[in-house]
Amino acid sequence: MSRAARFSSPGSAHVSPPSSPTTQKPHHGSRLILSLLPHVSPPSFPLPLFLSLSRTMDANKTSPLRVAAVVAFYMFAALVMVFVNKTVLNAAPGVPLLFLFFQLILAVILLHASALLSSKIEIPHWDFHTAKKLAPVVTINIVGLVFNTLCLREVEASFFQIARGLVLPLTIAVASSVSHSLPSARVIVAATIVTIGFFIGVAPEGSLPVSSIPSTTSLFYGVFSSLSIAIHSVLVKSSLPHCNNSTIQLAYWTNAGSAILIAPFVLLHGEPAKVLGMSADSGLNLSVFLWGSLVTGFFGFLLCVAGLLSIKVTSPVTHMFSSAARSVLQTLLGVQILKDALTMNRVISLITILGGTMYYTWIKAAEQAQPPARPVDLEALRSGDRSSKDEIILFQAPEKLNESSD
Repeated sequence: MSRAARFSSPGSAHVSPPSSPTTQKPHHGSRLILSLLPHVSPPSFPLPLFLSLSRTMDANKTSPLRVAAVVAFYMFAALVMVFVNKTVLNAAPGVPLLFLFFQLILAVILLHASALLSSKIEIPHWDFHTAKKLAPVVTINIVGLVFNTLCLREVEASFFQIARGLVLPLTIAVASSVSHSLPSARVIVAATIVTIGFFIGVAPEGSLPVSSIPSTTSLFYGVFSSLSIAIHSVLVKSSLPHCNNSTIQLAYWTNAGSAILIAPFVLLHGEPAKVLGMSADSGLNLSVFLWGSLVTGFFGFLLCVAGLLSIKVTSPVTHMFSSAARSVLQTLLGVQILKDALTMNRVISLITILGGTMYYTWIKAAEQAQPPARPVDLEALRSGDRSSKDEIILFQAPEKLNESSD
């Protein structure tokens, strides 16, 4: 009697042999540099996208000091972006589209400068066929950036996190609708917790001063900004093949295309004339606008690099906790620097949103830690094909029993 009862599958389509981890290389498209987009806020790319990208990145161990440095760099750049953007939008509230246009142009310039310094950065050639294929992701990108900018202009910096609190639930909903699959019960619970936190934060409060009460329009901007981010995260993955799976090329197309799309609206809105009026009325506001555009454009680029380093160096759980810490710091700094209002409702809302997001992170981290199941075609096993290809050991007899049977 043989030492093992062996069965085989007639083809590898039903039973896939385990692949060696040394032969698996992360796909180039997984090295998403967060599209190198200018941000009027911390990179708000959805947590599910971060989880999927970090799973395909190199799993090289890094020192705790390097992880701490990357997290600190990411948090610093994110906080600078929020408060400088808010300062500029407060000083020049009538030119949000021109402010965004300058950030997009500066991102394109920095990409060209980076290409001169590094051969790894390749600027794509202009091609109408590629531009047509990338039109959806470019369009939803600029729509999301506009809503994001308008939302930050209309609400306080400490409330900004709450106004866009539906990013995670909407991302889960969009991803599920595209994949035609339902999320797990625990994921639905996490999304529900975040949604409850959002509605706690936007509920009317009588104790708030009039200047701190968010308008219906600002909440509309926040919800549509969150929806745009969710759709963008899905389109990014499907758009990479049209850029030779190069995230740098996709970043270039997205920034340049967004600048082209928004330019006519900048002119129609008469924002260049408003800037000239600022120079005549108050040189201070013009100076804030120009310097703010340069600082946010540069830090937006650095923030994208920090996002890439965060994906490569930190785990999703570490990234989530650093994002939670940044949210708390952003709220406290908003109260201290910009004199934002902080009520018990808003505190409970932030805690609930962060709690639901952390729960989602824990769920996905636990799922990724489980080894993937190997499907077995039972009908193929009954076919009697005993070829040695793709053999699976279903039963291993104990050594002593085999020796006695021999």
